[in-house]
Amino acid sequence: MDYRDIITLESGKRGGKPCIRGLRITVYDVLGWLADGMGEAEILEDFPELEEKDIRACLAFAANREHCLSAIL
Repeated sequence: MDYRDIITLESGKRGGKPCIRGLRITVYDVLGWLADGMGEAEILEDFPELEEKDIRACLAFAANREHCLSAIL
């Protein structure tokens, strides 16, 4: 999964935070919902503009950021 095809950065949208396909839903939003116990099916039901691949892209994005941060430390 190449999250770079899904995760977008736009300086004027949501303060430049990484968003999903130009939507106003951020990676942080999705990760927060997952951390709060929402399942993928529930997220997709509540936000029909999202797709399963979007959630996986958020996880891949977060994993890559963690990997890059670990390399710096």
